[in-house]
Amino acid sequence: MKTAVLIPARYSSTRLPAKLVQDLGGISVIQRTYLSTLATGVCDEVWVVTDHELIRDQILELGGKVYFSFKKHESGSDRIAEALEVVDADLILNVQGDEPFQDGESLQNLVNSFERPKVKMASLMCRISEDESYNPNTVKVVVDEESNAIYFSRSPIPFNREKKEDLVYWKHIGVYAYTRELLQDFTSWPKGRLEQIEMLEQLRLVERGVKIKMVETNHQSISIDTQEDLNRARNFIKSIF
Repeated sequence: MKTAVLIPARYSSTRLPAKLVQDLGGISVIQRTYLSTLATGVCDEVWVVTDHELIRDQILELGGKVYFSFKKHESGSDRIAEALEVVDADLILNVQGDEPFQDGESLQNLVNSFERPKVKMASLMCRISEDESYNPNTVKVVVDEESNAIYFSRSPIPFNREKKEDLVYWKHIGVYAYTRELLQDFTSWPKGRLEQIEMLEQLRLVERGVKIKMVETNHQSISIDTQEDLNRARNFIKSIF
């Protein structure tokens, strides 16, 4: 089974303008995401899918593979689905362009989950505190006994009515793996009602009855959405070099 990582890299961003081309330890955020993903060695190919010449040129400078998108897309999944025109792979990993510190073990575990014949899609989750569960920017997930996602929400789920101390809250980490066929189907479906309410694209699949295998990880990557996130990432870089 041939595997490929596709990194959606939209230039425009609201809370931190042009965040993917901001400097992060001497190279840009998107360059660091590309290099850290490539360094894991998990997949056969790594591509960046972008709508902007600057991002394209920065990846080409590294000798990387780029698909230039001329269409407007509402989500990263839609963007990488367009790139399937040229990417020949059976299993697609979607790594967010604003998460520059990828973890090889986590990505490998995602790929390994497809050894089970019924798995068509998988994603990552990690344990968080109850306090963090109240942050609407942290997406939570609840799972069944086979670790398939039941629901994703910006609200704290499950609601701890009885104040149980042994309750585990799971944070959804937005790294996805899908079969080629499912990605193509998923991006052809209209937005679901729950997706529009929560503004979470993965709920489109939940509403359609698609099982999403959730894989636990201890790696909590830094997602760069604000200047504070960027500062935290820069401090992390300084701490390891």
